[in-house]
Amino acid sequence: MIDVRRFGRRAATGKVRDRATGGAPVTYGLIALCCALFLISPLSGFGGASYGSQDALLAAQAGYFERWGVIPAELWEGSPRALLTPFTALFVHGSWLHLLGNLLFLYVFGAMAEERMGRVQFALFYVGCGYLALVCYAAVHADSGQTLVGASGAISAVLGAFLYLFPKARVTSLFPFLFFLPLRFPAWIVLVFWFGLQWAAAQAADAGPGVAYLAHVAGFAAGFLYAWGRYGRRTRVRVPATATEGDSQP
Repeated sequence: MIDVRRFGRRAATGKVRDRATGGAPVTYGLIALCCALFLISPLSGFGGASYGSQDALLAAQAGYFERWGVIPAELWEGSPRALLTPFTALFVHGSWLHLLGNLLFLYVFGAMAEERMGRVQFALFYVGCGYLALVCYAAVHADSGQTLVGASGAISAVLGAFLYLFPKARVTSLFPFLFFLPLRFPAWIVLVFWFGLQWAAAQAADAGPGVAYLAHVAGFAAGFLYAWGRYGRRTRVRVPATATEGDSQP
């Protein structure tokens, strides 16, 4: 993953603003919203004493997942509440690790994508692709009663769009099998490698508890195809961008 400090390259249709001056209020707003919702939820661990017992806390957490998360078997029943859950699930995370891992990727890749797309378009893109990613997972596992939550599908879409829009951005990544040595690569190498891992994991995964890799794959593909269809070849940035260290996996 990358943390791009500056990017002031001119594209065919305009200029990508410097993050320090242009800002990315939608990206930062999404991060703040996810953090706030997690902190006030029974999943954060704060206020656990108010539930009276560990069993009561676990019951509250299970009820929270069922209320706001996607349950594939219920989604296809067509009730209005169930049809809203692919939207609400984008803002629910199961643990601190789940939350921070997703938001780190959103922070790193979201700002540049937002500045290229524009605030309103980026917000609609994020929600629409995230919704689609969760629905794709639910369609493949239509009989599953497991609850699906998290922004991974939407953030994967941001990665797919970033790959198309900024293919030559330089990233410094840490790969576990290379002893976590910081190595610089073009963004397309890192993101294609990440997508390959998600695809391989999706083939081996089942519908049980765990990571919904198929939602990652669907989101990434949706984001890439959207950027390709919406922007075409004229708005791609082909010059390297400065980047700092980060992880190679969400």
